[in-house]
Amino acid sequence: MKKLGTYLISVYFWIEMFGSSAILFPVAVLIWLVTMPFDSRRYYLHQFSCTWSNLAFWLNPLWRLTVSGKDKIDKKGTYVIVSNHQSGADILVLFTLRLHFKWVAKRILFFTPFLGWNMAMNRYIALRRGKKSSMHRMMEKSKEGLLQGNSMMIFPEGTRSKDGQLQPFRSGAFHLALNAQIPILPIVIKGTSKAIRKGGFLISKQHDLRVVILDPIPYNSFKDMEPKQLAEIVHNRIEDELTSAPETLS
Repeated sequence: MKKLGTYLISVYFWIEMFGSSAILFPVAVLIWLVTMPFDSRRYYLHQFSCTWSNLAFWLNPLWRLTVSGKDKIDKKGTYVIVSNHQSGADILVLFTLRLHFKWVAKRILFFTPFLGWNMAMNRYIALRRGKKSSMHRMMEKSKEGLLQGNSMMIFPEGTRSKDGQLQPFRSGAFHLALNAQIPILPIVIKGTSKAIRKGGFLISKQHDLRVVILDPIPYNSFKDMEPKQLAEIVHNRIEDELTSAPETLS
């Protein structure tokens, strides 16, 4: 019976996710068309995307989300935002912060019906793994976006963790922060690895998710560092927080 309950909850979650996406996508298109002439940063469309994500949490009351450290963020500031990556739920979690940012995401995600199309309208930045030319374009577009006042959201692990343990960081996000002379905002996500397993369909019941926003790292404090050195420092800060307390509150 327990397995059946988990299965039914999982079916409900995915139907709710894609069903609400199909319903809300035409609204996103309307916002895109109306605001296009005066909102080059796609601020209003991104805020609608954040609301879209909040709705997913509201319709799934078994997931409880708590956020700490939000007062550390300068809402008028621009950051290279880096976070650990545990599961597909991380995207929903980070949208709920309602910060204005552009995702750096796998190119294949942009072809996902409704969700991916919305990403394209938001001018999020696609990356094709393993292609140097794609990495180069991503860095150029990301730097351009930062200089326009858009924060960039990057998972420096490059892929989701299989077991929730923090993986080594790639240096791209830190090259970007150094080149654009932009502060770094580290974020720690806890609990999502158990909410949705990597590559899995089943959804965990009654699970607590946590987001901890760490102190921003000003550019002047790392301007003389190498990207790999900076990546290691940020990795250690995130790992310290990730292992400092139980992953869930339950």
